[in-house]
Amino acid sequence: MIEFQRLSKRFGERPVLQDFTLTIPEGQTTVLMGFSGTGKSVALKHIVGLLEPDAGRVLVDGLVVNELSYDDLMRLRTSIGFVFQFSALFDSLSVAENVGLGLCRRGLDAEAIRQRVEECLALVDLHGTGERYPPELSGGMRKRVGIARAIALRPRYILYDEPTTGLDPVTAGAVDELMIRARHELGATSVVVTHDVQSAFRIADRIAFLYEGKVRATGTTREIRASEDAMVREFLAGADHGRGGGHE
Repeated sequence: MIEFQRLSKRFGERPVLQDFTLTIPEGQTTVLMGFSGTGKSVALKHIVGLLEPDAGRVLVDGLVVNELSYDDLMRLRTSIGFVFQFSALFDSLSVAENVGLGLCRRGLDAEAIRQRVEECLALVDLHGTGERYPPELSGGMRKRVGIARAIALRPRYILYDEPTTGLDPVTAGAVDELMIRARHELGATSVVVTHDVQSAFRIADRIAFLYEGKVRATGTTREIRASEDAMVREFLAGADHGRGGGHE
């Protein structure tokens, strides 16, 4: 289980998260949704210790992330797959090498890595692309490689940071299906940051709507659709005209 307990984070004089409290249920997909600049990606990065809170804490399986030693944090990260917004692939490595990077660090032998990489590429419909390089791929294909790399470690948790940003509707829909498939295949708990309303309702079991660094509303997709909260309704109506900016 992942728990945010009264988490606060600021950058300079600007507060991004303020008393942010949320529990992520096991085995489900929870979507963090909201206007730009409401702290969605900032919250996500606290789960893996990429950021440290100014106040409050994040617990993963009962462990306080920001209190872990370096070695314990590295062990925790082996149970978490992270799909970055812009895929974060290494252009100098082949697709197969990118996907297998974490497996090498686990000490698997070459044949075991090869088999696992092939399985993961097949899962994201990229069978036979292992010898290609990221610059040769479309944006949608790079997103799929990022997902394959995240699931290669067979993590308990998968974190997705804006997985459909910059994709056309057809490709975005395909990425949504891959996230659903990955959850079913692995039984992993997923946390997805997005401002894409269609994607959120397609993949979510639960949605947490963030506003001004806090959780303003939570519920199932049906409950969020029916919300009478003015800011939720404005967001769902597509009224985010690039407001906010800065840190997600």
